[in-house]
Amino acid sequence: MTEVVEINDLSELAAYATVWRTLFLRMPRATFFQTYAWLCAYWKHFGADQRLRVLLVYASGEPIGILPLVVRREQTRLGSFRVLTYPLADWGSYYGPIGSDGAATLAVGLRYLAQSRRDWDLLDLRWIEMEAVDRGRTENAFRLAGMSSLVTPWKEISIVDLPNSWESYLETRKPKFRQNVRRLIRRGETTGIEFVRYRPDAQPSGSVEESWSIFEECLDVAAKSWQGSSDSGTTLSHAAVQGYFRDTHEAATRLGMLDIGYLLHEGKMVAFGYKYHHQGEIQAMRVGHDPAYQALGLGTLQYAHGIMDSISLGQRRIDIGPNHLETKANWRTNLLMSYRICHHSQWMMRAQALRLHRWLKFRRNPEPESLE
Repeated sequence: MTEVVEINDLSELAAYATVWRTLFLRMPRATFFQTYAWLCAYWKHFGADQRLRVLLVYASGEPIGILPLVVRREQTRLGSFRVLTYPLADWGSYYGPIGSDGAATLAVGLRYLAQSRRDWDLLDLRWIEMEAVDRGRTENAFRLAGMSSLVTPWKEISIVDLPNSWESYLETRKPKFRQNVRRLIRRGETTGIEFVRYRPDAQPSGSVEESWSIFEECLDVAAKSWQGSSDSGTTLSHAAVQGYFRDTHEAATRLGMLDIGYLLHEGKMVAFGYKYHHQGEIQAMRVGHDPAYQALGLGTLQYAHGIMDSISLGQRRIDIGPNHLETKANWRTNLLMSYRICHHSQWMMRAQALRLHRWLKFRRNPEPESLE
């Protein structure tokens, strides 16, 4: 016997925080973005124009999974649609249900949605890691719920799979690039460049003063870097997202999932790589370096030392994210795909027209894009 409990208010969801954590810890491939703490931080800063729909799935009276969803308005070439989707909003690379039985959670959750009053036009589940995690479970859940679905690529993700040694990794790089990395590392050693990694243990309560001190240094470097003057509005130091990054920083620190690698020159931070980590996998978020020290090759050194140290810690892989694929090509060992699986309301002509538009566009050019 299965049951779904729907929560639409974050304050009510707090009563299930322990259940969420228990289910999260059972997941074989979880990320920081699937924690309850991350959702709270995200919702505080970006939830005003969205509706929360978190589905808690029970079987025989026991919780087996959580399906976090949001409804928001999105603009397409065919007008505005109400979209029911995961809350990730491209902050990370992948998302999915919380718990060890994702297939059952999706099947029960989507059946519940199919039978409930609809406040959405598109049920659009994105950021799906198809091969290693999903393995068809989302598409199958749509089918079992009686909802047609369209599967298309979403983003290409640059991945660094980590071998047993730094030299083994370097041998997979192109000769010219490999030589340049080695040269810059040697020069960095002679000029006093030092790499430091900050990975605090989980601390649910108490002071996180050291973590905040390092975060403030990262903000200073980010503001000086070229990213600080970009118009993307997503750099650590940008006003539009700084509050969000502060809250997620504290959350990751207290969960023991924060990972900051940074370079020092004469005791001063001159470059950083801001990341999260869990279960041997690292999610790179932001980088920055002080342009006053550009001649030292800080961008290359930051990547090189970060990968080298991750190998020494026995980590399995680094997700360096979508976008800027050419810049990341020298470092990545693999280019993976995330997918979207979308049901377009059969009762809405515009939604069906959008489905046809996406299908035709995908047939003409099956490259990963939002296909709007």
